[in-house]
Amino acid sequence: MKQVTATGQTVEDAVQSALKQLNTTRDQATIEVIDEGKKGLLGVFGSKPAIVKVSVVDSPVKQAEKYLKNIADQLGVEAEVLTSEKDNEITFQLSGEKIAILIGKRGQTLNALQYLLQLIINKNSDKFYTVIVDAEGYRERRKQTLVQLANRLADKAVATRKEVSLEPMPSYERKIIHTALQNNKKITTHSHGTEPNRHVVIKP
Repeated sequence: MKQVTATGQTVEDAVQSALKQLNTTRDQATIEVIDEGKKGLLGVFGSKPAIVKVSVVDSPVKQAEKYLKNIADQLGVEAEVLTSEKDNEITFQLSGEKIAILIGKRGQTLNALQYLLQLIINKNSDKFYTVIVDAEGYRERRKQTLVQLANRLADKAVATRKEVSLEPMPSYERKIIHTALQNNKKITTHSHGTEPNRHVVIKP
């Protein structure tokens, strides 16, 4: 949170001065009038300036961005964060050297960051946002790997006439498997188990 205490001949003058210093607009600020001031005799003698305190609270998205950068710094990674918002989906794209540290084994670190950011953004929000944290295009590469894996294991299930269980995955990765195989008439898929060990089962 950034805040500025400003003075002016009137409360409005003081508010405008503070907004200018904070480079923000009235609708994004909290204004507290400390002293309404006094005009004084003939507008000069005994006059007293108005004093206001204006605060700007970062949006949940900005808070999440700072949190992400802070974690990257703690891990010794110089990461750039590019944020985009579409409808109720917020995507954070990470780039930089040593980015593999933020991805982790099979994207586990990336998934943990995504989970934490989703909590931060939805904590005080009046609508639910889906959060995606990606690094150097990892999500798309992982999606292609999962689709190939799904098709290979579906063939195996059909050939052996036995159900095949995949490793535990987060819900959106399980969804990729289900979607990839939804038109395959030779098999059915369902999720089994409880988080964090919930996994996809492919059944002939």
